[in-house]
Amino acid sequence: MKTLILIRHAKSDWGYDFLKDIDRPLNERGFRDAYMQSKWYKDNYPLPQSIYTSPAIRAISTALIFARTLQYDEQKIVIRHGIYEATTDNFLSNIQSLSDHIETAMFFGHNPTITNLFNLLSNDVFIDNIPTCGIMKLEFNIPSWKEVGQAKAGKTEYKFVR
Repeated sequence: MKTLILIRHAKSDWGYDFLKDIDRPLNERGFRDAYMQSKWYKDNYPLPQSIYTSPAIRAISTALIFARTLQYDEQKIVIRHGIYEATTDNFLSNIQSLSDHIETAMFFGHNPTITNLFNLLSNDVFIDNIPTCGIMKLEFNIPSWKEVGQAKAGKTEYKFVR
């Protein structure tokens, strides 16, 4: 069994015209939502074995908040450049390249790719737009990450900020 957790980064701050997109930080709501969602995750699901994030500041910040809440070693967070501005196929390749000893992997990324990837992998749920800090859990009854994509998730769950 493989469990994939997809999380869209929390709400970012658009108030800095001089920053490049990749350098935009979280805004106040983003920090609040990340702490709230990470606590909810901790109360409802087991700790992921690995955490991967886009190199964008807003995604890294969201991943760090989750790691601290989950008491996951922040030094083990893997920054994957192939997640930022990734196509759905590129993001899927990042997942398929995971070591099979990992059972639960958490990825922090961006829209529209997170929404498109979820809809590609979900067997029974379609979502128009995953909101910021939305958590998507997909369970696959497969032995290898290489099969994700050919196999659809047998079970999906999600939690959005209210």
